[in-house]
Amino acid sequence: MLAERIARREWKPGFVVPNEGELARELGVSAGTVRKALDLMEEGRLVTRRQGKGTFVKDQASDSAVARFNKLRGPNGERVSEAARPVDITEGAASELECGRLGLRAGADVFRVHRLRRAGAQNVLVEEATLPAELFPGLCDKRAVCDDISLLAQEYGLLLGRAEERVAIDAAPSAVADRLGVASETQLMMLDRVIFMLDGRPVEWRRAYCHLAGGYYVTEMN
Repeated sequence: MLAERIARREWKPGFVVPNEGELARELGVSAGTVRKALDLMEEGRLVTRRQGKGTFVKDQASDSAVARFNKLRGPNGERVSEAARPVDITEGAASELECGRLGLRAGADVFRVHRLRRAGAQNVLVEEATLPAELFPGLCDKRAVCDDISLLAQEYGLLLGRAEERVAIDAAPSAVADRLGVASETQLMMLDRVIFMLDGRPVEWRRAYCHLAGGYYVTEMN
């Protein structure tokens, strides 16, 4: 219920969440139950607690929120700032593989967003993201927020949760090699990631070829 208030923008970024006692009285539950709910929301990066000041709603489009899905690091461990742009957005019926990865019914409509990500002057990622059309009506008219799933989720009032990622090594197709400036069939890291909403529904399936060029890719384990 509290997360829905954030998703509906009833509680906007920076909003000071009522204290545990006030919420407990409003919702008819114990203060301990409210405390556990706020703990879960903090783990899900929906709120942040500041000692002596209170609990605040986090901006899901802030640099820190967006950065949790940015895993590229430079040679010295610094986060690589990515600039992305959607190369193309298309709509169509989901393939069998897309249905499987996103938990969709056969024939469901999806959007496919092709992106190119740069680090400085170098292209580092060529990716295709598939998104359920029912969650993103009118996506083709919102190209300005298609660069990043965090921005897109905030635009549509969706709350992002965990992600699962598979990593493999694969030969670059010629079109990918051209965009990344490497020879065709160069062995590259291939990333296969599904991001889930807070309620467990898959919200984006991304496949990407990555050319690190001296950097590395971070995996966080909890």
